[in-house]
Amino acid sequence: SRAVYNSEPGRPSGNVTTGRKGGVFMRFDVYGKAAHSGGNFTSGISAIGELAHKIVQIHALTDLAKGITLNVGLVSGGQSVNTTAPHAEGQIDLRYIDPADRARTLDAIRRIVDTPTVAGTTAKLEIKGEFLPVVQTPEAKAIFNAYQAAARDAGLASLDGEFSGGCADSGFTASVGTPTICGVGPVGGNAHTVEEYLEVDSIVPRAQALALAILRTKVD
Repeated sequence: SRAVYNSEPGRPSGNVTTGRKGGVFMRFDVYGKAAHSGGNFTSGISAIGELAHKIVQIHALTDLAKGITLNVGLVSGGQSVNTTAPHAEGQIDLRYIDPADRARTLDAIRRIVDTPTVAGTTAKLEIKGEFLPVVQTPEAKAIFNAYQAAARDAGLASLDGEFSGGCADSGFTASVGTPTICGVGPVGGNAHTVEEYLEVDSIVPRAQALALAILRTKVD
């Protein structure tokens, strides 16, 4: 491709996205032993108890200065309130900037998953999905400059580029060397919350800026 314009929402500032974090989505399962929690308490091994220890350890890997964040966003487990949980699971969101930090953090997560705190538990880790980071190359910078000029001609005088901690499909095209800009869609914010919004008045000028940028993209 000559260029990729990914129509993720524009930033709340009105800017587009010229850099993004990479992300890895994982699931880890913890196994214990079921037992009646009143009549046979000492025979049980709590998978939920072990899950709780692992969540705290995984969250502790967050390093904001390096742009590394960990979030266990979904958990489930157990079979009844009066049974020691034989199974529990959590789902992990890892975000990073430097690919070397991806490898180091995954190694640390694997050690946490493989090392029990509650005796008798076992666990396994599975990668469920992944997004690659967007890094602005000189070619992508040139495409951004052309898009910025088109945006000015469409009436978006103050548009600039900025970095986002979110992931998007744009990481895949950027990773193979295609000049990529993300966030050229309508302006919005507060994603994945009840306060999520889109600025309706931004739809037409953002579409005009994108169309003009595409028409001006050189094709050999």
